[in-house]
Amino acid sequence: MGHEFSLFAGTFSTLLAIINPLEVLPVYLKLLAGKDEAAHRAVAMKACLYSLLLCFFFFIFGTFILRLFGVPLAMVRIVGGIILVRIGFDLFMPRPSGDDLGLSAAHADAANIAFVPLAMPLMFGPGAIATIIGMTSTIKDSSAEMGSLVAISAAIVATMCVTYLCLAYAEMLTRRIGPLGIDAATRIVGFFVSAIGVGLIFDGVIEALQMHGFVSLH
Repeated sequence: MGHEFSLFAGTFSTLLAIINPLEVLPVYLKLLAGKDEAAHRAVAMKACLYSLLLCFFFFIFGTFILRLFGVPLAMVRIVGGIILVRIGFDLFMPRPSGDDLGLSAAHADAANIAFVPLAMPLMFGPGAIATIIGMTSTIKDSSAEMGSLVAISAAIVATMCVTYLCLAYAEMLTRRIGPLGIDAATRIVGFFVSAIGVGLIFDGVIEALQMHGFVSLH
C-alpha cells in the first residue's frame, strides 16, 4: 500500500507541476475574453478531457511504442529527466503575460482552442509524456503491478480534476492570487520540476550502468 501511495503522490505532484494550471490561466482567459461563464467551463472541460485521453494513450501504449522501436526504459528516464530539467529552468524565465500563441479571442469559435493550444501543447506536452512513461517504467514488481497501474491512473484523473477546477474558476483565482502570486508560484514549481528531472536522470544513469554491467546490483 505504501508503494502505491508513493507512486500516486509522485505522479500526481509531477504531472500537476508539469501542467502548471496557473501558467495556463493568462492564455486561457485571453482566448475566452468576452465569453460567458458557461463557455469558459465548457472549454475547460473539453481541454481537460482531451488531455486526459492523451495521458491515458501514452500510459497504455507508451511503453509498447518504445519496445517497438527498441528504446530501453533507462534511456527514457534520462531523456525525460533532461526534458523536465529544461522545462523547470524555462519556468524561471519571464514569459509575456497572456501570450495567446497566435490565436486571438476573435478566432475562438473558428479554432478548437480546447485542443490547440490548451490541451496541446500547454497542458500536455513533452514533459507530461516523459513523466507518464517514466512513472510507468518504475513498475517492476509483478505482484504489485495492478495496484501500481491503479495508482498512476488515479493520479492522472486527480491531476485533470484539479486542472479543471483551476480553469473553471480562472477569473477568481487570478483576482485573488494576482500576477505576482502566479509568477512566484510558477518559479517555485520550476524549481521542483528541475529537481524531479535530475532524479529521473540519476535513476536512468544508474539503471543503464547496471544494465551494461558497470555497476553491481548488490
